[in-house]
Amino acid sequence: MKTFKPSTIMAALISSGVAFSAVPLYAQESPDTSVDEVERPQEDTLERIEVRGFSTSLIQSLNQKRFSDTVSEQISADDLGGLPDVSMADALTRLPGISAVRTGGQAAQINIRGLSGDFVFSTLNGREQVSTSGSRAIEFDQYPSELISEAAVYKSPKASLIEGGIAGTVELKTASPLAIEEQHKFSANMRGMYNDRASEISDATEYGHRLSFSYQGKFLDDTLGVSLGYARLFQPSVSTQFIGLAYNGQVDVDGLEGDTDGPSECPNCELISEGFEMQHKGGEETRDGYVAAFEWAPIDTFTLKADAFVSKFDSEAFARGFRVKLGGINAGITNPVVVNNSVIGGTFSRTDSSFTRVELVNDDNQDFDSVTNLGVNASWEISSDFAVQFDVSRSSAESDFRNGLLWSLVGEDATAANPVFDENVQISYLLNGLNLPDIGFNQTDAFTDLDRVMVSKYGIYPFENTDELDAYRVDFQYYVDTPIISGFEFGYRYSDREYNNDRSVFEYGNDSAFSVSEPPLRLTSDMVEQVNWSGDFDYFPSYLSVDLDSALNAWFPGGRPQPVQTWGPGAAGVINGPGTGPATAWTLQESGDVFETVNSAYLMATINTEIGSIPITGNIGVRYVKSKQSSTTLQRATQLIEDLETGTSVEVSDPTAGAQNITDDVGLINNFYRPALISHEYSDVLPSINLNFKLTDDTQLRVAAAKVMGRAPINRFAANASTTIETVTAFQDRDSGQITLSNPTARVSGNARNSPYLEPFYATQYDVSWEYYFSDTEGALVVAGFYKDIESFVEDIEIEPYDFEANGIVIPDNVSVPVYLTPEFTGQEAELARDENGDPIFITVPTENGSYSTAVNNAEGGYIRGLEVAYTQIYSMLPGMWSGLGVSASYSYTESEIQRTLGDGVYAANLPGLSENVATLTVFWEYEGFETRLSSRYRDAFVSQQVAVNDQVVNFDEELVIDYQASYEINDNWSVLFQVNNLTDEPTKSYFASEEQTGTIQYFGTQYYLGMTYQL
Repeated sequence: MKTFKPSTIMAALISSGVAFSAVPLYAQESPDTSVDEVERPQEDTLERIEVRGFSTSLIQSLNQKRFSDTVSEQISADDLGGLPDVSMADALTRLPGISAVRTGGQAAQINIRGLSGDFVFSTLNGREQVSTSGSRAIEFDQYPSELISEAAVYKSPKASLIEGGIAGTVELKTASPLAIEEQHKFSANMRGMYNDRASEISDATEYGHRLSFSYQGKFLDDTLGVSLGYARLFQPSVSTQFIGLAYNGQVDVDGLEGDTDGPSECPNCELISEGFEMQHKGGEETRDGYVAAFEWAPIDTFTLKADAFVSKFDSEAFARGFRVKLGGINAGITNPVVVNNSVIGGTFSRTDSSFTRVELVNDDNQDFDSVTNLGVNASWEISSDFAVQFDVSRSSAESDFRNGLLWSLVGEDATAANPVFDENVQISYLLNGLNLPDIGFNQTDAFTDLDRVMVSKYGIYPFENTDELDAYRVDFQYYVDTPIISGFEFGYRYSDREYNNDRSVFEYGNDSAFSVSEPPLRLTSDMVEQVNWSGDFDYFPSYLSVDLDSALNAWFPGGRPQPVQTWGPGAAGVINGPGTGPATAWTLQESGDVFETVNSAYLMATINTEIGSIPITGNIGVRYVKSKQSSTTLQRATQLIEDLETGTSVEVSDPTAGAQNITDDVGLINNFYRPALISHEYSDVLPSINLNFKLTDDTQLRVAAAKVMGRAPINRFAANASTTIETVTAFQDRDSGQITLSNPTARVSGNARNSPYLEPFYATQYDVSWEYYFSDTEGALVVAGFYKDIESFVEDIEIEPYDFEANGIVIPDNVSVPVYLTPEFTGQEAELARDENGDPIFITVPTENGSYSTAVNNAEGGYIRGLEVAYTQIYSMLPGMWSGLGVSASYSYTESEIQRTLGDGVYAANLPGLSENVATLTVFWEYEGFETRLSSRYRDAFVSQQVAVNDQVVNFDEELVIDYQASYEINDNWSVLFQVNNLTDEPTKSYFASEEQTGTIQYFGTQYYLGMTYQL
């Protein structure tokens, strides 16, 4: 039996979450403990529950939840240290109402109560974190579970919490070295890992490992604490997948009279897919995490703590197989199979005007991410009634993602001096819903023929992001002795955030045919390996895996080309760039900086009173927030003048509007733009109240209400608007001289999908939670309900036609198009048509207003509501060895009236991240050092993004992920462990509007771990 008597101020800090140092948590013995915790110190006695293993973690988590002043979920240190969790993402998904989207087979971003990661706010040791995701969504797989001592999910906010979590706030904590009972504490964990699907993929890594070391110690009469930790993860990343591409084409394939089931703009049309992909994916992921903390408490009333957390996550992956392009609305389509107005099968043949083809894919992706969080915190109890904390922190993230591709096509004869693409392409397929499809190609035999296959295109597309945030915070607590209010908390916080995105590109060759000016590469036997499919995919055709280094060294003997940020010689406004190559102005227009400063202050009263015989605790407060967001941009600075020779309007640079000469990485100068900084300011008032009614010694009822806000993703503030004019081609018949245009007009389109004027998501939310804690055994039953009234969302809209001139966007009335002679044979280099004087011929084509895509804060909100049930119990009343049996389970139901649309139909019937039913179940048993448990996580259908060549919003099918773990304590120092993740090799499956429109079918394999732990 131990006595724990927190001071008044420390009790307030524990309940408010302001105290950044971990403190021991105790179970309740006296029925008045929860009340006395927020009063002046009393001589009440608290009994610590003395259980070990997984049971310990569960009880500690329940105690944290029981004595919290908000509706929250908790995970304790022992819980994390003993779980088969690769990262914090996996650990958090065991909590009620929380689920995750699996990326590469494991959880990364989490969803809370039906809202996706962009609505989730996260802190580390009470400090806001930036992310490597390029948005605000934290990638929790960046955080090793071995280095986190506690985690909490606040579902109802309070004024002292940093604003931003419209779905909830996730608080992670690292260890406090002065909080340990031992003088010194050391642990080491070593596990080997094996993936059972890696053997199916050529060159994939089968084995990996996890290592972790940690030390905590107290020195100088327990006034100085040191905590150090390191965790390493090396694992294969493998999957075998089929991915359907979006249904973005409309064509009448059945010719039925009176057919009006199609889209509004083409009622008699059916929807056709862009194509599909079949891939082997393999690679390696390496994560190194470091944590350090130094804590100094020279006197009882003052503590100074400095801590650091660093995580580096590197991934090198390849994707090999096929990318099938069906060819669009101009393809020849025979024997179509139509279900629900969607073409799910048939034979697609290449025509003169279609792009039907099969690409042999050898993609190479590299992703180098790092997160660094540094902070210094000072806590001073000035008197028994007054305390203050100062905190200074810096959070930074860097992400360097390089999407590389090496694509091959089938030629007629790769040995020819001028090889040409084989245009005899036929693709037959039949989708099978959420099962693998039937497929067939007329070029199957050629896919492994070195005399037919040639590398036609190489490209690399880096996304380089940096995100940095400096924050300063001061918090005060003041105790008062009144019948209702027991204390006040107030504070101020300032943060300054800078986000930078850099885009660049290198492209060579062509993905739709063989280029004459950038000819394809002849493959040799030392560059390739024939790959066969196996398992469920064994009927897919074989293909050639190309060694990237060998191919690039042969193609570019002068050295591997590097991506650059460039206008491209074909961009409007370039004054020193000859030629009509591809315009890559997007590399400059999509690059830039975003700045965000936030000033916030709060006042919160701690409630401690009674109504009748019912004790009531909680808090009521308000938070004021003033935000300013800015973005760099390149604005068009041109004017129209009349060309006296042609009588047409010509767009020229306008120095009076600020136009400048802007030079890119290769020396091209563009004078159509001016650099600018766009800013927007707004302020918010966010009230909140949390009340806890202690109905009996074991039962309590919580109610909460608050106005919450969540800022748009940081990358959505980038003002990277652009305007483009459709490229029109003109060809002159060599015999008749007749000129044919690809389009009679040049359509103008614009894109401003990001904007610094975007304001936050807002919601008013209500929570109620009934909690019953068992008195005879360890455990609890919790039933909670919630309701969120969301005011608006950031919505991508498309306006067509858009009046560019009326909105101040300068566009020419017409454009001059060069005329080329029709080619005499396939692959012939383009030849300009000339007049009788030998001058190139140009034809004037009028412009036409097209579409404009932008992002707005819409007014189409709605409710999200749900019910959560959690049950935990250790059956200690059972006899003998069965007393270590226990269950931890949860279920949540969430519904919403909100629908999000993509295109003209409702492709996503629910909010991204919303699964109506989410459930977890863990059954465990502990006996004399042996522990075993089986854990399962279930979520039904939900909406998220699948990643193919382009991100696509799809509906994911339900999934059930099962993990198993067994361990045995050999003695007080050594234990051995065996665990299995994804026991049943649960795949990821998705679809577009309905199940017949197949999206993703992806298998990741089962991971096996075997290792040991040493503790001292």
